[in-house]
Amino acid sequence: MRKTLAILAIAVAAPLAAQSAAPQLPGVKDAARVTAGTYKTDPNHSLIKWEVNHFGFNDYFGLFGDVAGTLVLDPKNPAAAKLDVTIPVSKVVTASPGLTAHLLREGKDGGKPDFFGPSPADARYVSQHIVVKGTNATIHGNLTLNGVTKPVTVEAQFIGAGANPMSKKQTVGFHGMAKIKRSEFGVMAALPVVSDEVNLDITVAFEKQ
Repeated sequence: MRKTLAILAIAVAAPLAAQSAAPQLPGVKDAARVTAGTYKTDPNHSLIKWEVNHFGFNDYFGLFGDVAGTLVLDPKNPAAAKLDVTIPVSKVVTASPGLTAHLLREGKDGGKPDFFGPSPADARYVSQHIVVKGTNATIHGNLTLNGVTKPVTVEAQFIGAGANPMSKKQTVGFHGMAKIKRSEFGVMAALPVVSDEVNLDITVAFEKQ
């Protein structure tokens, strides 16, 4: 009986000991770690994935990287946060070199490009009003894309905060989701067989300045 109890005690204690010995991640989902100030994006670790439906067969996605911008944040008044970021459309990436070239090629015979053209302006998103609920926030803002500005809502979730061991800077990270209709921004190619609705999946890290 004593032997059985000893085996059970070891079985229970072993995983607990392993957990306590595991290294803690630098970033933790703890709002108390967030300090007030101006933060800038870490462009090397900030991405926006766009996803469309292709011909009704499957979903296809690509990426915008090098997201740059600022977040002015006060944890005592998170609803007053100000977000202003730019997305370099010219650096769009897909798994197909041919498709990437198509997104950025000139219009045929001097016409309008199918998508963005060879020298597209950066997209820009500027918050107007933020509603905070716990560690989630609904960001109401304006997106300027392809020369058109429209309101876009981003559902954001706080992921973690802490000191980045590489840059030594205080860092906060968020995940966001949004939907837009590309036709509203003048991107009309292949409608409707390539979906008008575009899903945006956003991950951004901000470093305190």
